[in-house]
Amino acid sequence: MCEIIPISLFREQHPFLFFLLMRDYFENLNTIKSTSVRLTTLVNYFPPFLGALTDPITQQANLSSALAPGTDSAITFPEEHDDPRVSTATGGLWGFIKGVAENPMVKSVLDKTKHSVETMITTLDPGMVPYIKTGGELDIVVTSNKEVKVAAIRDAFQEVFGMAVVTGEAAQSNIAPQPVGYAAGLKGAQERINSLRRTGVIHEKQPAVSAESFIEELLPDKWFDIGCLIIEDPIHGIHLEAFTQATPVPLQYVQQAKSLTPEDYSLRWSGLLVTVGEVLEKNIQNVNRTDWHVVFTGMSRRQMIYSAAKALAGMYKQQLPPRTV
Repeated sequence: MCEIIPISLFREQHPFLFFLLMRDYFENLNTIKSTSVRLTTLVNYFPPFLGALTDPITQQANLSSALAPGTDSAITFPEEHDDPRVSTATGGLWGFIKGVAENPMVKSVLDKTKHSVETMITTLDPGMVPYIKTGGELDIVVTSNKEVKVAAIRDAFQEVFGMAVVTGEAAQSNIAPQPVGYAAGLKGAQERINSLRRTGVIHEKQPAVSAESFIEELLPDKWFDIGCLIIEDPIHGIHLEAFTQATPVPLQYVQQAKSLTPEDYSLRWSGLLVTVGEVLEKNIQNVNRTDWHVVFTGMSRRQMIYSAAKALAGMYKQQLPPRTV
């Protein structure tokens, strides 16, 4: 017969055993397919002597916090006084976990296993990624509903901030379909944000990220496609820009796009009527007008946007005021 051990005594006598139980649970996490079952199994996984949390709603809420990434360890411990239904006694479950985690040796092991635990949740079961990383205080609107942009920017901001709500809204740039020059790229990106604010799709204080691709002749007869990303946060007075790597565009395709644009084209001041992607799609087999970059560089457009968006998110995080607890 199993002996029921008081939690306080168990903590004193076996300071490392509970951590081993936790690690064993996460190692077997990939066998649990249901999200709701994953959240409740953590409590049911352990024997009765760990019964400090008695309310299933409280258990699930605290477990969601415990599994949140972007913290100092793979487990985030809620304050014990946040819910009167959770025991605040020294022998409480969360108090016990805190005591174990404060042990230098255990803390070191927790830090070393942080990456593997998060990988099990977000990589072995990709469907858990949006559930785990969508949330928190950061709310960003991307001025596009195209997945190549929204997904890349979402991944970048969630990588930098740990958790973020990132959604997309279709917006008009009000410039030529193929912007030419840095100034046109910046204007197109900014105009997408302005149009969403003017039409009331987003609030005037809503932080927004916008992306606009353009071509530029960086060297004589050598053209490149570049992506411009900007973030605008009116609440904190932050406005930042970042650019993707430059992708070479063969001169003949730029010349074709120019020849297909009438001289009296009303938006000629900002660029061309036909995009280089459209020209490439017509001239090269198996090339998509929206993601032709991979053919010339081996790197997809989404990867390029992600890299620039990650740098943008990093700069944005540095300029945000420190959080007050």
